[in-house]
Amino acid sequence: MAKVIAVTNQKGGVGKTTTCCSICGELVRLGYKVLAIDLDPQGNLSFSLGIETDDNFTIYDVMKGNCEISDAIISGDVCDVVPSNILLSGLELEMTGVGREYVLREQLSALAKKYDYIILDTPPALSVLTINAYTASDELVIPMLCEILSLQGIAQLKQTIFAVKRYYNKSLCVRGILLNKYNPHFTLTKDVEDIAQVIAEQLGTTIFKTKISASVAIAEAPAHGESIITYSPKSKSAVEFKAFVKELIEPHKKKANK
Repeated sequence: MAKVIAVTNQKGGVGKTTTCCSICGELVRLGYKVLAIDLDPQGNLSFSLGIETDDNFTIYDVMKGNCEISDAIISGDVCDVVPSNILLSGLELEMTGVGREYVLREQLSALAKKYDYIILDTPPALSVLTINAYTASDELVIPMLCEILSLQGIAQLKQTIFAVKRYYNKSLCVRGILLNKYNPHFTLTKDVEDIAQVIAEQLGTTIFKTKISASVAIAEAPAHGESIITYSPKSKSAVEFKAFVKELIEPHKKKANK
């Protein structure tokens, strides 16, 4: 059965798409079957994975019922992808029916045996797309920067997570908080990390032991349609993301071996 993981934070610019790409790239390198789903109208994940959306079905068509999710899957160089485009920005007003929170989960049920992991890149907003992602997911990964504004984003996210767990997905688990562009030499980094740990405890989770450093290679990889794992495999950030994915999937491997 596919493990569904949403990468989420209502604040933009915290490395959600980079984290998604890197998770997908490393999981594929490890031999897993992976599907990436772009739920952001900006389509950054689709672009970063080298996917062209012209003349293809997108996640917008899936959510609107224009096609089945299997019809929207594109095989990319990194992994399979369900792409996005700007049409997705109007979905909040277009999806008004009963049960709209469950559309994505129902579609993903058909893919449960085809993939090992399904990775969702969520938009930087608490919208019907975000609710669908949380309702469909087993776990959430929350990337953040060691900045005060990132803390505010997580604090606000907390209420949405609790609401989804109460009404739509009782088994939803917050897997952890991932610190991106981490620099231990900054005084603010330690202060924010301490507060983030308190928020993590309130969410019933923790901060991942692995931290991700800032890197020029990470910024360059999307232009080549690659993840950092293949674009610059020996870079510090690639090594860190490999360690992070190992940390992320370790509990899944333990359960599978029982």
